[in-house]
Amino acid sequence: MPEIDVPAVAVATVVAFLSAAVYYGALGERLARVSPAAAEDGADMPPWKIAAELGRCLVLSAVFAGIAAEARVGSVGGGIALGLALWVGFPLVLWTGAMLHERAPLALAALHGGDWLLKLVLVGVVVGLLQ
Repeated sequence: MPEIDVPAVAVATVVAFLSAAVYYGALGERLARVSPAAAEDGADMPPWKIAAELGRCLVLSAVFAGIAAEARVGSVGGGIALGLALWVGFPLVLWTGAMLHERAPLALAALHGGDWLLKLVLVGVVVGLLQ
C-alpha cells in the first residue's frame, strides 16, 4: 500500500478549513436565511466547533490522500479529477437524497454542496501537488 504524505494532509487540512471559512463568510447571510441553525451560530463560533471543523477537515484530507495514494494520483489534474468524482459520488448523492427524502431546501443543499465541491477540488490540488 502506498504511503500517505503527512505534510500534504496537513496542508490540505488547513486549505479545506480556510476555504470553508471564506466560503461561508461570503455566503453566511444567504445560509442564515435558509437555515435556522446557521442563523443561530452567526459569526461567533465557539472554540469546540472550530476544533470539530478542523477535525472534520483532517479526516477529509487524510481519506482523500489515502485514496489518491492507492489510486496513484500524482498530479494536480488527477487530484482535481478525484475531487470531482468524490463530490459526485458522495456530497451530491447525499444532498439530493436529503432533498428527496427529508425535504431539505434546494438552496441549503446548493450552499453546502458548493462548499464540498470547493473543498474537494482544493484538497485535490494540494494532494496532487504534494503527494
